[in-house]
Amino acid sequence: MEEISQEQPRPLWSAEDQHARLEELLTDDPEKKFAPLRRDVRCLGRLLGWTLKEQADPSLYDTVETLRQTAIGYREGLQAGESAEDALAAMEACIRSLSVSRAYQVTKAFSIYFELTNLAEANHRKRRLRAARVAPNHVPQPGSMEGTLLRMKRGGIGAQEALEYLSKVEVIPTFTAHPTEVARRTVLYKRRQIATQIERIDWLPLTDAEAREREGLIAAAITELWQTDEVRRRAPTVQDEIRMGLDYYPTSLFTTLPRFYEGLAEAFQRVYGVALTPSQLPTVLRFGSWIGGDGDGNPYVHGGTVQDALEMARQIILDHYLQQIEGLIARLSLSVRQAGVSHALTEALARYEQQHPLEEKQARARSREEVYRFFLSYVAQRLRAVLAGDASIAYPNAEAFKADLLLVRDSLQANKAQQLARLYLDPLIRQVDTFGFHLHTLDLRQHARVHAKAIQELAQAASTQVGEIPPPSSQTIQLLDTLRAVAALKRKYPPQAIRAYVISGATSVQDIWNTIWLARSCGIRVEAEGDDPGLMPVPLFETIQDLRNAPQICRELWSSPEYSRLLDTWGRQQEVMLGYSDSNKDGGMLTSTWEIFKAHRALHQVAAECNVRLRLFHGRGGTVGRGGGPTHRAITAQPPHAFLGSIRITEQGEVLNWKYADEQIAERNLELMVAAALEALTRAGGWGAVIEPEWEAAMEWMSQKAFAFYRKHIAENPEVLTYYEQATPVEELAHARIASRPPRRSEKRNLEDLRAIPWVFGWMQSRHVLPAYFGVGYALEQFIQANPNHEALLQTMMRKFPLFEDMIRNVETGLAKGDPNIAWRYASLVKDRALAERVYNLIMEEFHRTAQMVLRITGQRTLLEENPTLAASIRLRNPYVDPMSLIQVELLRRKRAWQPEAAADQEDLDYAIAATINGIAAGLRNTG
Repeated sequence: MEEISQEQPRPLWSAEDQHARLEELLTDDPEKKFAPLRRDVRCLGRLLGWTLKEQADPSLYDTVETLRQTAIGYREGLQAGESAEDALAAMEACIRSLSVSRAYQVTKAFSIYFELTNLAEANHRKRRLRAARVAPNHVPQPGSMEGTLLRMKRGGIGAQEALEYLSKVEVIPTFTAHPTEVARRTVLYKRRQIATQIERIDWLPLTDAEAREREGLIAAAITELWQTDEVRRRAPTVQDEIRMGLDYYPTSLFTTLPRFYEGLAEAFQRVYGVALTPSQLPTVLRFGSWIGGDGDGNPYVHGGTVQDALEMARQIILDHYLQQIEGLIARLSLSVRQAGVSHALTEALARYEQQHPLEEKQARARSREEVYRFFLSYVAQRLRAVLAGDASIAYPNAEAFKADLLLVRDSLQANKAQQLARLYLDPLIRQVDTFGFHLHTLDLRQHARVHAKAIQELAQAASTQVGEIPPPSSQTIQLLDTLRAVAALKRKYPPQAIRAYVISGATSVQDIWNTIWLARSCGIRVEAEGDDPGLMPVPLFETIQDLRNAPQICRELWSSPEYSRLLDTWGRQQEVMLGYSDSNKDGGMLTSTWEIFKAHRALHQVAAECNVRLRLFHGRGGTVGRGGGPTHRAITAQPPHAFLGSIRITEQGEVLNWKYADEQIAERNLELMVAAALEALTRAGGWGAVIEPEWEAAMEWMSQKAFAFYRKHIAENPEVLTYYEQATPVEELAHARIASRPPRRSEKRNLEDLRAIPWVFGWMQSRHVLPAYFGVGYALEQFIQANPNHEALLQTMMRKFPLFEDMIRNVETGLAKGDPNIAWRYASLVKDRALAERVYNLIMEEFHRTAQMVLRITGQRTLLEENPTLAASIRLRNPYVDPMSLIQVELLRRKRAWQPEAAADQEDLDYAIAATINGIAAGLRNTG
């Protein structure tokens, strides 16, 4: 029988010229270095197109392509300064003809494209990091440890002094659930599968067979995504959110941490010529979490969720340690017949054999000559006892576990196995120093009003006749039950696991004393004693007025003899939290930025006068309107001489995945934070070391103008809240099932009780992006008009004042994500047309004014001109975000005008709207 040969088509990622492909990975040529990213996006798009044709009828692909091409035409028209109404009208007409189910499918197609694009961009970021490290004319990247150390060296700081500065640095990223990552855990898993294959395409040489295999695995994962519900069918529970937050430890952080310290040691070697091992470096990173302990406005957080958070965290870290010990048992087959063992280790082994003999089966499996394996078997046994709660043989704490690891490491080092000690023991010991037996510290959080109400109810009960005592409210009962549970949990789990209680909405010294009194009355030791750090109250100052009052409140608190005694037990340390989100909602971007800066500086001055070591906790969100923006730039923009080296920063649910899901990107993110802390501590290179009085005067003048303008037109304008509720999808947030927490602290329909997250969410989704800029343009324009020399002053501030530069760049990013034409489509949803026009015109007047002012101050012709990477990323996404925004408007209009015939129809519509919320969030890379 004659053999029929059929030539297979070449795979999409086929490398016809391996040398050219390698050059693309290594080059610094502005055009060539983006070729791999363009190829990845193009190939992923083709795979998605094939999936659409395979999984649905051909008309779906045609609809998606029609909308995409029309959206590209819309964007090209805007760029050319032409009217874009025809393109928008064409998209709207196409969308109006879609059924709910087809609109959902189109949304899903665009959403998957965003996911694929995000993965391609993340991989390109990694390949550029690798390329920078091997470049022959290697220049340290901005924000790198090497670059920071170089500036320190040029500033006259020697190696020993640099190490001393580093020992003062402590960066504590603190994971929060809200705003929650919109994607389900199963979707995140599929993304990681695709990301792995995209990265492996760069493994050269790449054969066609390998390229075809990678392509097939990516295509399969895209099919899985298409056939998976991307929107949750139920809201996540607090336990779901705890799991999502914990996922990043085994996924990346456990591996990333040792690599970070290796990189830090290498940076010292390159800059100072000092050969350090990672174990000789101080521990500069620890981790925290709010997930499971943040009860502010979340009735689903209670003593049970606190216990779940502690138990799950302990399980994660102890399982990791057990895996590492099992790995060491497999590797350390060293025999006493071949190499020596330290006397200390053999003595410890003898004690274990006498006190806690292994089970007979285990003992027989170990050769007596393989002392390390024998000893580590006892270590594993004691770790399992910790998990099982067997106190008779369990390690009492992480320090005891570390002591055994040090015995092994020291024995290896003393017996010609230094390399094994460094490779296998040092990373594990660093992890124990960082994570202990608790993984991270879990903060408790509750609002000051809840505490005040509880005390009022308890006081009323105490002064009422027996038999007439009114029962306390359910809120107070839950608060007291939670605190009593915490008292017991601090005895059961490592006491370091809970050490801070964040008081939201703190406005007075009494708010701190209320927390202390309630904690003590429920059996919690507030002061530190022995290895128990106690429970430090951490006031969170959130509104503009509270930020202004914060220094005086803390002076009064720290001057109190009774509180001073508490400070003595905490080593004179105090943590204070500054709220970015609510201060922005309260006073606008410019005033929030300036008042936080002033409060930061004044709090450090007061702390120094009161002999307090202050650590500030920065409650920064993911979006610009919630204090987001590049972390390195924000940390280095802190006031000079107002930073002691220790800082906590919230890492919110929506940013966790793209900061910590990948080992290399997680390492870079941690490096940026630590390098920025060291930079801010030393002021290497003089950047931001001096703030001129005229800069401060300018910021104060503009802040006052911006605040009055924002309060009048936004915060105190009742029409804005009406417009916001009708012109944005904020009322649909519950159907998106993004988070366990309700969007409001109470049932009141006012701006004060609306959380900052849904406030920013609504404006982001509807493309107004109001929190990122409102009041900034007005203040800048007024300042320039007041004096012809002011424009030059602002340009100088842009070059030399880190805070001002950071703010303007963040405003610029927010403006780039906004779209007045699409925002007008959302405005059409408002019932009162006259009100809609008034508010829309008010917002867009400030949008255009701010954009104009940013361009004048920066000297740019277009937004993001000096950040071409971000500009290209937004440009790449717009043709996919724009149709989804228009689909969302159409579905919202149908829902508000439609009387469904069946509950199932309503459910389908809600689900489709939720899909647009997820998709737009993925496209803009923000939920709120």
